[in-house]
Amino acid sequence: MVCGLCGSGITADEKFKKLKDGSTNRYVYYGCTKSRDKHCKNKYLREDNLIEQLLNIIDRINLDKLGMKNKIEKEIKKYRHFQKSVLGINKKESKAQKEIDMKNYAKYILKEGNIYEQRELLGCLRSKLVLKEKEIRLR
Repeated sequence: MVCGLCGSGITADEKFKKLKDGSTNRYVYYGCTKSRDKHCKNKYLREDNLIEQLLNIIDRINLDKLGMKNKIEKEIKKYRHFQKSVLGINKKESKAQKEIDMKNYAKYILKEGNIYEQRELLGCLRSKLVLKEKEIRLR
């Protein structure tokens, strides 16, 4: 992801806020690294807003072209093997099980996946993501 104003990279900034009840809230903000322009005015974007915008982008692109299909199929095969060998579930595959909704899987990774899975998914995007004025766009 790059800054839409100056072309620098985007970095995550993690903040913690101590609450009155003693617990702590974690916030992650994404913004320009300012490596090309020390005075870049691009605003920071909260992680929850970033993920929401990425989910909308996933709806607009064709994931079959991303190279995610093979990755998803490997994950499903791994899960079925786990079901069979560990849980003892040995059901025959139905057509419904074979068809995979790529967009829902990609959305699941963005919402529930770890940082490495999310990076791998976003790395499959052929277009670059651009952050400009708190909005993510495909270049």
